[in-house]
Amino acid sequence: MNIAAIRSLVESDVTDDELRAAEEDLLEERPPRFDIVGDDDGERLTHVMAALWVRAHQRESGAEIMSAIRDYTKKVRSSIS
Repeated sequence: MNIAAIRSLVESDVTDDELRAAEEDLLEERPPRFDIVGDDDGERLTHVMAALWVRAHQRESGAEIMSAIRDYTKKVRSSIS
């Protein structure tokens, strides 16, 4: 997981619908329609899913981007432990 890649997607002009389409493409092992930073499809999928979560969290809570990303990473850490 690369925070800079997630932030880049969150701040991009790519719509949520386009992110969801990219998520489906990656899940179906098809190339996404736009470039996503990542070493492999699994990492790219993580970045897309994170960007969608961060955007939704921002809309719901009004959080700034870095605060929303920190909330996401806390969520991931707690699910791992």
